[in-house]
Amino acid sequence: MRKPKDWKQPCPNPECDYYALMGRVNISAISTYFTQSGRRRIFKCKKCKTFFSETRGTVFYDLRTPEEKVIMILKMFLIRVDLSGICFVFGITEETALMWLKRAANQADIINAQLMRELSVTEIQLDEMWNFIKRKCAENSTPEGESPETSEDGRQWIWISFAAECRLILTTFVGPRTSESALSLIQKTAEVVKGVPCFFSDGFSAYLPALIAVYHHIITFPHTGKKGRPKDPIMVPHPDLVYGQIIKEKKGGLLKALKKRVLCGAERLGKLGLKISTSLIERLNLTLRQSLAPLVRRGLGFCKGRELMRKRVTFFQVFYNFSRPHQSLRVPLPEKQRLSQGAIHTKWLPRTPGMAAGITDHVWSFRELLTIKFEPIHNQSTSG
Repeated sequence: MRKPKDWKQPCPNPECDYYALMGRVNISAISTYFTQSGRRRIFKCKKCKTFFSETRGTVFYDLRTPEEKVIMILKMFLIRVDLSGICFVFGITEETALMWLKRAANQADIINAQLMRELSVTEIQLDEMWNFIKRKCAENSTPEGESPETSEDGRQWIWISFAAECRLILTTFVGPRTSESALSLIQKTAEVVKGVPCFFSDGFSAYLPALIAVYHHIITFPHTGKKGRPKDPIMVPHPDLVYGQIIKEKKGGLLKALKKRVLCGAERLGKLGLKISTSLIERLNLTLRQSLAPLVRRGLGFCKGRELMRKRVTFFQVFYNFSRPHQSLRVPLPEKQRLSQGAIHTKWLPRTPGMAAGITDHVWSFRELLTIKFEPIHNQSTSG
């Protein structure tokens, strides 16, 4: 007996019993139609009799522009081409290009929510990268030039948490260089990792209070029988929390010395045999500046809003994690699988950070990145 094919398509009808669910064998392909982007399928839900296109719920849904053109434009957002240059080359308006970027960023948010969960990570490097939005100094900036928490313009920072062993960008955040932003980064990081990993950063003082606020124990003091109230409860770092800093000493703009200090968990750090380092995330900062036009130093492609900057960084995060093979993560192919075609000798299996972290088993194509679908997280445990 022929087994029904699982098309990995969820029913889009909110009134259907199988709404947003996948793998329930309720979807069948009934026909195809041709567009500027080639042939597409029409699906039907057997339960509610709803018809829908394969692009429903993807970046390409209800677009009259060929998919290849949309993909090319979205790729150019990731290779340091500014918005005006993209629009000039492809003859589109800025509003159209930004609309496609927002769709891609929304897709990236869905991927992060689905896949970046309960990750086993040992070492996390933290850093923040300077940038400005709309104008270099906010209208209500501090004497140091920093933007206040409520400001959407002026000096803003790209905050990143990075899993060093698998080169995975865990979380990102766009905001001013304040304690509140540091706390937001640590909270978002804690939501995607299991347990208490080791944290390393530069000498920025806001990280330690933020880490303790997220990873801590509350010690309470019982009544002693004496007059007066007992001591107030105190917050102490979690026993497994490890936090080390790299302190850079500069003179005349030149780096003179590096000092390392452990602020929490020196004993556990010694047992794990890890070294305090932020070199990998600093290299990632260079990759970001070479990839996103708004982050280029002394460039004119800066963003006009914090939310737009967040969308660009989030889109790059998902592309970096799942579609961009990292050379340091490649593994040698078995001798039988190596290919030689003329001057090309395939000896290595490319891997992305997502593959190294065990989240996926292959390098995603750019189209897969923009069209992959998931069912709600709370239903995935019952699928099958």
